[in-house]
Amino acid sequence: MSAVARAYLLHGIFRSLRGDMVRYFKYRRVCMTQIYMLDEHDDDENVDALLAAISFHDAWAYMMYNALEDSLPDIDDVLPRLSNNNNDSSSAKTNYDGSTFGCRQVTDPMNQMWTQGEPRIFLKNEARNVDRSLDALSCAVRSCCDQANREFEQMSQAMGGGVGGGSPSQSAVTPTSLAVMASENELCSRNMVLSAQALLNQTNAHQRVVKPGLIMMVTAMDAFLENSEQDGSSGGNEEGGFTETQIRNLLAACEIAIKHPMLLHAPGPVYHMMSNAAVLLCHLLNGLHAKCSFSDSSPGSNSAGGAGGNNNMESAMFYETLDTFMSLRKLLNMHRQNLPVRLRCHAIPRPNISPAKKMEPEAPFIDLGETLMCSCRGCQGFVLMGCSPCVAAERSMRSAKVQANEMEDDDEFKREIDDLGDFNLDDDALFSILARVAHN
Repeated sequence: MSAVARAYLLHGIFRSLRGDMVRYFKYRRVCMTQIYMLDEHDDDENVDALLAAISFHDAWAYMMYNALEDSLPDIDDVLPRLSNNNNDSSSAKTNYDGSTFGCRQVTDPMNQMWTQGEPRIFLKNEARNVDRSLDALSCAVRSCCDQANREFEQMSQAMGGGVGGGSPSQSAVTPTSLAVMASENELCSRNMVLSAQALLNQTNAHQRVVKPGLIMMVTAMDAFLENSEQDGSSGGNEEGGFTETQIRNLLAACEIAIKHPMLLHAPGPVYHMMSNAAVLLCHLLNGLHAKCSFSDSSPGSNSAGGAGGNNNMESAMFYETLDTFMSLRKLLNMHRQNLPVRLRCHAIPRPNISPAKKMEPEAPFIDLGETLMCSCRGCQGFVLMGCSPCVAAERSMRSAKVQANEMEDDDEFKREIDDLGDFNLDDDALFSILARVAHN
């Protein structure tokens, strides 16, 4: 039965990665129904792995919809929500008492459309380390998304409302944010990532199989969430506002993506995390470029001694980071072009190294103001680092307008879904049968 549930989930993930979110949520509901029908003998590590995978891909959907549950498609008329009430005629299950862990998860009202609240797989000590780490990363992503929504709400209030992308007030307080606030020392994003990293280290110490995707996610999010004020003893803010640990983690995560480009096709927010890592490389390059340019133009910059040695180190770091950025940007752009518009993350501009125009002395090496931003507010925060609320609001609204125009012209993927023809009819027929089974 767990294999059947996994098959439904994989089919839903395939649909979601082609932009068909309605069928993703339908197949997800069917997958949860199959988990609901399991008895206590089937409630093993396979169910934990399946629930962790659902949570991870749900974190991506949580980002894409900016945690606005009201924006989700209505599928309750086709496939009813699951309930533990055995007297409810709409319940899909009448022969079991609903006491298994998987059953409690899928019947929780907050998890009917996407996984929310505390990371229950992570908190289950009996679960495998890989599943616990995946659930911890999912919780960290949801928590970061909630924080971004709060920041955008504050920015919208400061600007008198009207920052594009929906009403942030609807997602100001979510089950995930409430769970994090109730146990902040344990469930805050930073600690979730550190816990996931510790669990993966334990797994890799006992197994020969290394999971580069999870390692890449943990390493990138560790760089995203490092607090430079508390953890900056290893390098301070000397390199464009980044600590040495952050730079090392950023480069390591990006190199994993370059070595394993198929990871960009993985479920969950992997592609978006790497796009945001590329944006942070832009900020780092801008800082290093400004520092090297200032050193070259200042008197005595060619003198021997400590200053000259520092300049050489910064110059070497600049070119190493530039090589990594250009390789990653090429991969991301190729992947982005094959995605529906609504699923695309940032379109990152090229460095200002064109021989046709002379670069202004105070111009940034990479002008992030030309970035076509992702629709996810959490991703937009990486591009808008250091911007005033006015500039941030202007860029956000401009990107939303451009993306809306592109979605109107995105006929290729609409035709692709429509051209599935018989597959769509088979899906609709299957959902019709499953709906009758669920209602009866």
